[in-house]
Amino acid sequence: MPSDNLLMIAASARDANMLYAAGMFADDTLIYLRLGGRCHLLVSDAELGRARKQAGHCRILSAARIAERLRKEGRKRVTLAHIAAAVLLDKGLRKVAVPEDFSLGFARQLRDAGVKVKPVKGEFFPQRELKSADEVKKVSAALVMAEVGLSEGMQVLKNAKVGRNKRLLWRGLPLTSDRLRAVIDAAVVQAGGVSARTIVAGGKQGCDPNHLGHGVLRANQPILLDICPRSQKTGFHADITRTVVKGRASDGVRRMYRAVEAAQELGLNLVRHGAEGRVVHRAILGSLKKAGFETARRDGHMEGFVHTAGHGVGLDLHEAPHLSASSRDLLRAGQVLTVEPGLYYPDIGGVRLEDVALVTRNGAKNLTKSEKVLEL
Repeated sequence: MPSDNLLMIAASARDANMLYAAGMFADDTLIYLRLGGRCHLLVSDAELGRARKQAGHCRILSAARIAERLRKEGRKRVTLAHIAAAVLLDKGLRKVAVPEDFSLGFARQLRDAGVKVKPVKGEFFPQRELKSADEVKKVSAALVMAEVGLSEGMQVLKNAKVGRNKRLLWRGLPLTSDRLRAVIDAAVVQAGGVSARTIVAGGKQGCDPNHLGHGVLRANQPILLDICPRSQKTGFHADITRTVVKGRASDGVRRMYRAVEAAQELGLNLVRHGAEGRVVHRAILGSLKKAGFETARRDGHMEGFVHTAGHGVGLDLHEAPHLSASSRDLLRAGQVLTVEPGLYYPDIGGVRLEDVALVTRNGAKNLTKSEKVLEL
């Protein structure tokens, strides 16, 4: 954590750093100040009672009361930046550190009020990378929500019938990506989570790692299921991916699946305290290449292993550390991250497997319980 005095102006429901600092969900914008090592949280009058209960580690102040004072002093337009500046100036402070993505408008308003803003390079709260035992439990709870959704989706595929042209039918109607996604997302919600862009990509759609999927699903083709819910209660995320085939997979898909499965196992074996993120990524890339799957640019697009090998998971879905070719991150015990190799070819589709693991001094503890099975 930077030693400077800190300022954030954000809604904790949408900003992970604010949620981490305030410890409470709020759809309305909050003002967070860390002054002399003490947290100050400015909230609307409607949130005063809840803030005192849920953010007891902070001194809770009424933003409306300070705004009223500024208007009496002659300021016609009072913004959240003006309110923050008033608190800082009352304490004789004219310089404050803010996140790199701090609003330019707020920065200008603070400057005009006499407060200089200093953006913090890199992570605003780098200690977020290391999860406490309680935070690991919260990630694991979100992971259960993802697994509940995955289980429901897999059950639908198992029960689906194969109709003409290998089109899948469920409950007498075509089984589309949207229908299956709705089943998965509903199960996630019932388990206490909120789904974010659940991927159900069948056949060649899966060659784009981030294609959400659309249209009727078909037998004997790979179906990529990527589920990344956020807990409604805690705000922590999870991320899981499985690739399945309803019916019989082709020899090419089987080869891809075996290569991805072996590469993921290698990656999980390499994840431990002190390991380099780029070393893990390169080892996975090398494993896939050794299995006969090159990564290259063809006809203007990349194919093969086209994304990073993994990323941290917590209050953000994607956060440090990073397992990528350019990563300078050293893994440390207490980090939680994904290991997710994949292969993508336009004439076949995609195969990806993704688990969430806890970094320990002795290796990786896989927090994901869902089985891996190719054919249903």
